[in-house]
Amino acid sequence: MSTTSTGPDDGRTGPAAASGGAGAESGNGARGASVIVNVLQVIRCFTVEEPVLGVTEIAAQVGLHKSSVSRILATLEQEQVVARDEASRKYRLGLGLIAVAGPLLAGLDVRRIAMDCLRELSETTGETAALNIWDGTAAVTVEQVPSRQQVKHTSVLGSRYATGLSASVQVLLAHEDPERVRGLVDAGRITFDSPADPAAYLERLAAVLRDGHAVNHGETQQDEVGIAAPVLDHRGEVVATVLLAAPRYRVPAERTPELAAHCREAARRVSQRLGAASMGPEGSPAAAARRT
Repeated sequence: MSTTSTGPDDGRTGPAAASGGAGAESGNGARGASVIVNVLQVIRCFTVEEPVLGVTEIAAQVGLHKSSVSRILATLEQEQVVARDEASRKYRLGLGLIAVAGPLLAGLDVRRIAMDCLRELSETTGETAALNIWDGTAAVTVEQVPSRQQVKHTSVLGSRYATGLSASVQVLLAHEDPERVRGLVDAGRITFDSPADPAAYLERLAAVLRDGHAVNHGETQQDEVGIAAPVLDHRGEVVATVLLAAPRYRVPAERTPELAAHCREAARRVSQRLGAASMGPEGSPAAAARRT
């Protein structure tokens, strides 16, 4: 989440294939897959923190030669997936991505269904309400209703959060298999500011599961509080989180339970609209018992 103080919170190719026959087809397939991976790695270099990048910077991040990166960027520019600033000669993501992502976002029923609940949550609490989904390694912001207050915390749609103490990440991982969580932590896919004890982290996730919400009280950003609760679908599976984000100075310890209750209630209502089975009165998921 980012703080707003104005306005109404990752050329490599496969081994050479033998000429002719199935070996050549296999080699061509490997090279094709490698090209796709390289293109995706280039696109993922552009982040909220670094929205504008040059060829040299991207090449250093993805481990490709600058000439390879230049060719990829030229193709992406032609397709309007990236755009080049004529003054700096650097690149940023282009509007062509909207055409690619549009059908996905439109097809996210949870996003459409949650919108009214997010608006009401933001209006009730005076803080930013957001919807995050899990992409396998990170929580991704797919919808948001900013606080109407002048000082607020907001997030750019598409922002990815892979920090283990992020409120949404805690909620989403609390409903994952513990061995899967341990694997993500051991592999460095879920990050921490200081060395993490996997056993202690799993205990924290168990508490999140029991309580029906997670709190990040300035643990990832000193001036921000995040509170998240799970959204379930008709199968009883967690498909998203409802997140409240607020400046820390507006959320003293005594206010946290109140905001957590509002967050759980909003998540419960979204879950009901998705056909989830009965949940606890304050949004504690009925499916929690299967993970304890």
